Amino acid sequence: MPGLRSGIPGMFFRDVKRGNNMGEVRANVRLRNFGDVATVAHGHRTEDQIPTSHLDCLVDTGAVMVLLPQDEVEKLNLVDGDPVIVTYADERREERPTARGLEVTACNRTMVTDCVVGPPLCEPLIGQLVLEALDLVVDCQHQRLGPRPESPNRPLLKLK
Repeated sequence: MPGLRSGIPGMFFRDVKRGNNMGEVRANVRLRNFGDVATVAHGHRTEDQIPTSHLDCLVDTGAVMVLLPQDEVEKLNLVDGDPVIVTYADERREERPTARGLEVTACNRTMVTDCVVGPPLCEPLIGQLVLEALDLVVDCQHQRLGPRPESPNRPLLKLK
């Protein structure tokens, strides 16, 4: 179905517009299991001993969470989370599993989050939770993701 992408809880996807300087924004993202990262921090393993994925992800400002293919979740050995109901662009709803303890690094900024587990080999997506926590903005005109100009060195977060 045209314009339909893998589902994210409670979010719909927009068709990519061509010809209006609009298009897909993609980001190369490093993914690791935070539990594995913690073992490195405690001296029980070395960095090269933990599974790491570098994926080209679609950045979707209409999505909430990260969506990863099941095979990537298994590769990273993420912990099972509680299932969620996702809504697809055609308004179908489906229960999907989640996984916990995903370390996401984009634009040299890192956070830990949960993700929705999609079917094997589905397109990985980055949603608003990552964009907000890492203080990243989407530049659709230039098709890139980067730090907000007011906070080029580290995330600037509101706590009010």
